[in-house]
Amino acid sequence: MSIVDFDNLTDNEPDHIPVVPSAPMANGDSIPTAFDPKQLRAGRLARLRATMAEQGYAAMVLFDPNNQRYATGSRNMFGYFLRNSTRYIYVPLEGPVILFEYPGSAHVSTWLETIDESRTSKVVWSAVNQRDNLSSDPFGVEIAELIEEHGRGNRKIGLDRCALNLARSLEAQGLEVFDCMQDTLHCRRIKTPEEIACLAQSMAGSEAAVAEVEAAIKPGITENELFAVMYGNVIRQGGEFIETRLLSSGPRTNPWFNEASDRVIRPGELVALDTDTIGCHGYYSDFSRTFHVGPNRPSAYQKELYRMAYDQVHHNMGILKPGISYREIAEQAWKIPERFLDRRYPSIIHGVGMHGETPLVAHHMDFDRFSKDGVLEPGMVVSVESYIGEVGAADGVKLEEEVLITDTGVEKLSRYPFDEALLDRQF
Repeated sequence: MSIVDFDNLTDNEPDHIPVVPSAPMANGDSIPTAFDPKQLRAGRLARLRATMAEQGYAAMVLFDPNNQRYATGSRNMFGYFLRNSTRYIYVPLEGPVILFEYPGSAHVSTWLETIDESRTSKVVWSAVNQRDNLSSDPFGVEIAELIEEHGRGNRKIGLDRCALNLARSLEAQGLEVFDCMQDTLHCRRIKTPEEIACLAQSMAGSEAAVAEVEAAIKPGITENELFAVMYGNVIRQGGEFIETRLLSSGPRTNPWFNEASDRVIRPGELVALDTDTIGCHGYYSDFSRTFHVGPNRPSAYQKELYRMAYDQVHHNMGILKPGISYREIAEQAWKIPERFLDRRYPSIIHGVGMHGETPLVAHHMDFDRFSKDGVLEPGMVVSVESYIGEVGAADGVKLEEEVLITDTGVEKLSRYPFDEALLDRQF
């Protein structure tokens, strides 16, 4: 696997992996690409089909927009289909990939070499018109016919959003139906070189957005205004949307997970944010920073919190390497002081790809409840989390870095600088 050393690029080197010297913009892309988009799509589809073969699937029917995009590069009304699972793509182990599309919008995806055929969805509008009972059987019959044609006698099929009525309609046709979401996520844990290029480009866009936020922080501005600065810049950078609204200030930084509000920011407070951005090419960018609001200097307590969060992230990055087990990560992780345990962040690390993905490694006291053991592998991308805040206090600090697991350790994908005043560094 070819990896760029993101921390040792010269001024003339790009922040991505150049798979080909140059490549044309893909149809509909708003920004140029520095990798071959066809190679990106081919590599992902090949990985998915390898997983299907390993798990014994004849085909998968993908309703989740992230899985659809992973398998084919196809994207249509993403937010709409996140909540309304009526667009689906049939991906056989062998045979044509068939898109079952929203009426009138097939042209959005049929230019893709990964889409062999387009048909109209059998279940579009079915739930909103109380027609689920009428649409389920035609759906099941059509998919069963495709399995009969291409499955070579194999009748195992996966649904990544396993709606009860659709699963029953497939079973009525004699198919063996399985929820395949965990299999698709397991497949996506290892990134191809082209995916790493996408992640690096997405990160660069998010960093630019955070820089604008930091420049805009001043007494009197609201959390919502700062969030609008970040969101607007994400769109200008070629990104798509932000999954959360995690930007808070002052006493709303503790506990974590308060989302942006109309609160007015005051001098001496902290402002904390998490990017959680679906960036360019549909790839996630996930790092966190906390800033101090001037004009005065941070308090000793604020600097103490910040230093602990900084140490936690860097200690935990330091133990990551290929072959280390998730349980070993939990056991070797930075020890959270007792008074901050109640408000610890839920995970030490989590996977990053098209969104927050596999794996999720919880703290040692939560490991058996939330995690399953496994090992880090080269090509995984993970975010390393920290939140430091205690019950009864006004301030909390959120920091997070995104890293690529290499053959020998990690390479940072996030480069955004830390707050020098909160680190108490003198110049």
